[in-house]
Amino acid sequence: MYLSLIKRTSYVGHHSGQICLPGGKPKKLDKSLFGTALRECNEELGIFLKHTKALSSLSPVYIPPSNFLVTPFVIIDSNSPLFNPDPREVDFQIEISLNELIRLKVKQSVLNKGEFKGLSVPCYCYKNHIIWGATAMILSEFKMILGSTL
Repeated sequence: MYLSLIKRTSYVGHHSGQICLPGGKPKKLDKSLFGTALRECNEELGIFLKHTKALSSLSPVYIPPSNFLVTPFVIIDSNSPLFNPDPREVDFQIEISLNELIRLKVKQSVLNKGEFKGLSVPCYCYKNHIIWGATAMILSEFKMILGSTL
């Protein structure tokens, strides 16, 4: 089993070039936050998860710089999706096995890019990528849940 992360493209904004989970703002056509999550997975990763149900939602995480309240969802797709990331939003996709995720340890790293350059942050390091902030918090909670079920 794998988890998909993305590296956002570079743009003028708070989350430029960051490693994150697919996601974005709700739109009027979304029937729920879960509907937003499914739509964003489709827009960013090019995958359709129409008949998927949320196994769980994780704790909402507030992100002060962008004033977002992120509501993460855990889903399983029994098929191996064919990813087609949108190059306007996604620089590249990162797949991490759940076994690798469980083994990741929290470290400290100094950010070397973006508006937070020079800031020392708790993070996960995976294949030379720094996963920090809300994404690291979400992954920590997910790891805790995985650990309690094994």
